[in-house]
Amino acid sequence: MSGPSTPASPKPPASPSSAPARDPSSSVLTSDGYVGVLARGLHRRFACAATTPAEVTAWQRAFRPELMRMLGIDRIAERGVPDQAPRLVGTTTLASHVREEWRIPTEPGFELPVFLLKPLDPQAGRRLPVVLTPHGHGKAGKATYAGIATDEASRREMIDGERDIAVQAVEAGFIAIAPDMRAFASLRMKRELDADACSSCRTMQMHALLFGRTLIGERVWDMSRLIDWAATRPDCDATRVVITGNSGGGTISLFAAACDERITVAMPSCYFCTFEESIGSIWHCECNYVPGLLAHAEMADVAGLIAPRPFLAIAGRDDELFPVAAVRRSFESLKAIYRAAGAEDRCALSIGDGGHRYYKQDAWPFVRRFIGE
Repeated sequence: MSGPSTPASPKPPASPSSAPARDPSSSVLTSDGYVGVLARGLHRRFACAATTPAEVTAWQRAFRPELMRMLGIDRIAERGVPDQAPRLVGTTTLASHVREEWRIPTEPGFELPVFLLKPLDPQAGRRLPVVLTPHGHGKAGKATYAGIATDEASRREMIDGERDIAVQAVEAGFIAIAPDMRAFASLRMKRELDADACSSCRTMQMHALLFGRTLIGERVWDMSRLIDWAATRPDCDATRVVITGNSGGGTISLFAAACDERITVAMPSCYFCTFEESIGSIWHCECNYVPGLLAHAEMADVAGLIAPRPFLAIAGRDDELFPVAAVRRSFESLKAIYRAAGAEDRCALSIGDGGHRYYKQDAWPFVRRFIGE
C-alpha cells in the first residue's frame, strides 16, 4: 500500500471536473455511448473554478443547498425530527470494548438500528471523538463493521478485507457508531428478508423518488441524526466526528461530509472516483444515482464541499468498480479545490494493493494527525 499521496501541484484547471479527452468523432448518442456523449462539453453549473479561499466559500454556499435539494433532504426535513427517545436494546462486554445495541429515531415513525462501540475503561468524564461507520452492500450490515461474523468464512473475509471498521476505530481509542443503512440488513423489505436477498435498494430507491427523495439522501439524513444523538451523550465529543466506510459506505461518507459541516474528517473507501467513469460507465446498484447530479457537478466537486476539512480518499489499485486511473484524475481535481481553499495538506489519497475493500493502514494515522488522541 502506498501512503497518503500529495502529488506535485498543477495549475488550477478552469473546471476541476473535466473528464479525460475523448475521440471527438464519437458523438452519436448510442445506448452504449450515452453517458460519454452527454458529458462531453457539458457546462456544469457547480464545477468549481475557485482560486481563493473566499471564492471557495462562496461556491460552497451556493452548491451545498442545491446538492441537498437534489438528494431530497429538504423533503425529508419537511417531516420533522422525531421527539421519541433513543432505546438501548442490549449490551455486550468484549475483550477490547463494550458493544451497545440501540434504536435511534431519525424521522417520524422510523428507528435506525445501530451498534455503539466504546473502550472498556474510558477515563472518567472524558469525551472521546466519534467515528461513524456506514456500511455498504451486504446482508450483514452493521454486524460486519462491528466485528460480528456468522461463520468462519465470513470471519475470514471480514479480517482479510479489513472490514471490521468500527472495531478498528474503538481499538484506536474512539467511540464508534455502526448503523444499519436503509434497504440493507434488518432494514430490507419483507420480500428481500424472506428471500435472504442482499438488499431492497431498487424498490426503496424507486419509492423514494416518487416523493422527491433518494436513498443517498435518506442515509445522509440518518448520519446527521446520529451526530445529534452523539452530541447528547456525555462520553462523546461531537465536535470531533470522523466518517468512514467502504463502497456504499464510502458513498455516504462522501455525501454526508459534503452536506453536514459538523463532520471533521471524511475518509470514503472504494468510492471516490468520477461519476462518469464509475457509476456512469458500468452497472451499479440503483441506490447510487441522484437525479440531475452529473449535469451540475462531478464527484470532485461534491468532495470539494468538504474543504478545508481533512479528506482521505482510500482506493484499491485493482478495483474494477472505481478504476484507479479515474480516481487519480478526480483526486487532482479535488486537490485544486483544496489548494484554492488554502488547505492542500489536508487532502490525501491512499491506494491499497488489492481490489474493492477497505484499507486501514493510512486511515487511523490520518485521523490522529487532525484530531489527536
